[in-house]
Amino acid sequence: MLNYLRTLKPASMVLWCYLIWYLCILWRYFDPTPALWLNSLGISVLIGSGLLLSVGQRPTKANVWQTLRLYLMPLGVSSFAALIKGKGFYLIVPPHLGEALLCLGSCIGFIGLVMLLQFFRPQTEPSSAAG
Repeated sequence: MLNYLRTLKPASMVLWCYLIWYLCILWRYFDPTPALWLNSLGISVLIGSGLLLSVGQRPTKANVWQTLRLYLMPLGVSSFAALIKGKGFYLIVPPHLGEALLCLGSCIGFIGLVMLLQFFRPQTEPSSAAG
């Protein structure tokens, strides 16, 4: 896991922050209504399949994470929208300062951890060339 975080690229860090923000909101505003989750799952299957077709990709073992993201992102978007509806959000920002700071702090903490691990990456010994 640490090795994965040490090699994380900025684009992947952004995707992880999307997930962290979503999980913070989910933790605070979770709604167990089956209809909400079944609708979100249905949207995920439809949109995820469309995204899969649009990128011209067939699911394989090599691209399992990319394929999974194509389905999870619509699930996250549709459930997020349903969870925050009528709760006073400003775009994706919670209406209460403490909640907003928790989400933001979690993302900043994650990025800080990744940057710290990348800064203190173990040095590999250069291979010696014969000659």
